[in-house]
Amino acid sequence: MLKPVAILLIAASGLLAQEGSISAERIREHDRFLSLDLLEGRGVGARGGDLATEYIATQFALAGAKPAGDDGTYFQKVPLVGIETQPDATLNASVWGKLVEFKWLDDFVGVSQTQQPNTRFEGEAIFVGHGITAPEYQWDDFKGVDVTGKVVVLFTNEPTSTDPKFFDGRALTYYGRWVYKFEEAQRRGARAVIIIHTTPTAGYGWDVVRSSWGRETPYVKLAQGQRGLSMAAWITREAGEKLLGLAGKTVEELLAASEKPDFKPIPLDIQIRGHLPAKVREISTRNVAAMVPGSDPVLKNEVVVYSAHWDHLGIATPVKGDSIYNGAIDNGSGCAILMELARAWASQPQKPKRSALFLAVTAEEGGLKGSEYYVGHPLYAAGKTAIDLNYDALYPWGRAKDVVITGAERTTVWPLAQQTAQRLNLTISADAQPEQGHYFRSDHFSFAHGGIPAFSIGHATEFAGKPEGYGAKMWEDYNTNHYHHPSDEFQADWDFTALQQAAEYGFLLGREIANQDKLPDWRAGDQFHRQ
Repeated sequence: MLKPVAILLIAASGLLAQEGSISAERIREHDRFLSLDLLEGRGVGARGGDLATEYIATQFALAGAKPAGDDGTYFQKVPLVGIETQPDATLNASVWGKLVEFKWLDDFVGVSQTQQPNTRFEGEAIFVGHGITAPEYQWDDFKGVDVTGKVVVLFTNEPTSTDPKFFDGRALTYYGRWVYKFEEAQRRGARAVIIIHTTPTAGYGWDVVRSSWGRETPYVKLAQGQRGLSMAAWITREAGEKLLGLAGKTVEELLAASEKPDFKPIPLDIQIRGHLPAKVREISTRNVAAMVPGSDPVLKNEVVVYSAHWDHLGIATPVKGDSIYNGAIDNGSGCAILMELARAWASQPQKPKRSALFLAVTAEEGGLKGSEYYVGHPLYAAGKTAIDLNYDALYPWGRAKDVVITGAERTTVWPLAQQTAQRLNLTISADAQPEQGHYFRSDHFSFAHGGIPAFSIGHATEFAGKPEGYGAKMWEDYNTNHYHHPSDEFQADWDFTALQQAAEYGFLLGREIANQDKLPDWRAGDQFHRQ
């Protein structure tokens, strides 16, 4: 006699087979093509990126999904500005005749967000702890102090506590992310921001900061009248000791001070001066957008979004003679799933009530810029968008036993997400590293920031027929040796079954959401709750 879960699994598989079946082989071939050397690492504003977007648009068209971009095309133009700080950038600090100079890359990295080719600034330094204002946690690092025109010095991350409800315990909140630090300081009128790096507060070493910030960074083009920070920068812990030493302080001392609820901003009486010459160029890039209309005359004006970023790092610093950063897993895998989902959705004889939008976004590697632009210039308004289900870097290592959907528990979709996993005989696993803030590091977060329920349907951590811990071992190898390396290349022996399962999961979950009477929402009290 079949168990109920097995019956559900067969029923779900039958539905998918009836409607065109989601194929691991089609996902494999999409991933293989996107990660060919021919596409030169899918760089933003480069030939390889243009080839990738043409391929994705063509596959959407072949699937029967309609163009949803600008002027009846599959493309939404995304106006970006690329800023590459030059090696002769300077940063120094002085007090009472003492001067400390910092060396580009070795001591500091950063960029001027003014989007100008030659930015000079000077300002008084003030230390503001973690730079957080969080009323719901009764925490304010600024305590009403005016930082207009000043250089804000701070640590990333957030204060710690044994209370699991305080800043979500072990899990990093958005307040702990470096991008929030720059945003909050700018809102308060700061001229520049310096983050003092430590490996524990950042969660990664200086080499990661240096490689990420030591190259061109894309930004959404400033509108007329908008301002940007004169400098958004990081300095090493050693440079931080020299800087704070001018004020008679130490990194350890100020880290300890920043943990206390009664912390108040500390004027350092130090003058900071910087010169950031930069190569500035306008980048021609685009999101790829296709839609399948819903069947309900009213609800078809609302949409379920599936997203994945198409870009990777392009051609960059050679490693073992290879300069093409192919990005087979990150994120050829997610785009391959996206194209297969569009085909499966369009092949349904009876379409769901709501429409589906398939969105391949640009410039994720530069800080979620393509999805940020989309949310600011949506094809469907936030109030008409049910959810964003995102795919980013899934692992082709066999049949999955589980799925990671961090953030789903924050939404009213959570019970349905659990039921869908049960239908497919998958368990739901927690994020193994919540302190890394993965939820804030992929394109679904742009939607969440805009109030739209969103999360990624992530990689498996356990695989059928493999020993316990196999997934963790493989992840550690990938993260250490292949993530953001040229060696993230397609392998002929990869097994794409787990990607097929992730696509099936998103297909079933999205279809149920598309047929619900009410739009999903964040759970009451969540910081992203629809207004």
